[in-house]
Amino acid sequence: QLPEVPVNQIVGEPMGRDTAACIGLGAALVARTDPDATILVTPADHLIEPVREFERAATAAEGFVSDYPSALFTFGIRPTYPATGYGYIHRGAAVGSRNQIALSKVQTFREKPSADLAEQFVVSGEYDWNAGIFVWKAATILGELKHQRPKLHAACERIADAWDTPKRDEVFRAEYEACEKISIDYAVMEHAAEVMVVRAPYQWDDVGSWLALERRNPQDADGNTIQGKHVGIHTKDCVVVSEGDHLVTTIGVSNLLIVHDGDATLVADRREEATVKQLVEELKRRGLEKYL
Repeated sequence: QLPEVPVNQIVGEPMGRDTAACIGLGAALVARTDPDATILVTPADHLIEPVREFERAATAAEGFVSDYPSALFTFGIRPTYPATGYGYIHRGAAVGSRNQIALSKVQTFREKPSADLAEQFVVSGEYDWNAGIFVWKAATILGELKHQRPKLHAACERIADAWDTPKRDEVFRAEYEACEKISIDYAVMEHAAEVMVVRAPYQWDDVGSWLALERRNPQDADGNTIQGKHVGIHTKDCVVVSEGDHLVTTIGVSNLLIVHDGDATLVADRREEATVKQLVEELKRRGLEKYL
């Protein structure tokens, strides 16, 4: 997918440690040759359209970083509905604009609100979704990480120091495994000294969510989104996913998420979709990883 990038510049994690560790390590590796470099951090499981608008926003953000090199920048998405599974950014005072892209200070981050609170956020017009897309100087994010999570920062630096040595893989695995498992939002962004939000002009969807199927596909006459074989009676507003020839049948249900995959089946209230992550952790705790 990235033939123009040398293989030695593509780094895979030996194990998952959420976003703070991988972002910190990426910044530490970049800073070895260019601590003044501007870094764009973006998740892989997002749908962004049109691409040219993303490029326009990224170009504007690069300019903002030049204007405010000590700041951390996040992209804010205009909310289209009161989502409870996303984090929210409370915008503060407007700072300026580039390429007709607005920049504001960040007052606070609010994680995954209740339905009522999410509704208030959307109605106020003062909140954006936090897409987890960031832009900053390598030295700036490393400085914040050192200040707020010194142990994690030190581990990233030790890995970077060993990168061109025969012990790279050994040090990478040992240090990374010991890293705190925490998101960059909790580790740094929520308490950083200077954070600004770039208002994104593009359409955005987190397709890492099962309900994204509903947003990206048509529904039947009863509001159901069906991927696979399904027969339903008195079934409304459900998302049903099955694989191969496995048939899912439903009677008298509504607002459910039903996913069959291999030897596991998930049945959930649509409003609890964000709780799937907790379920995954519980399965791991019980030694049931084979069902994941």
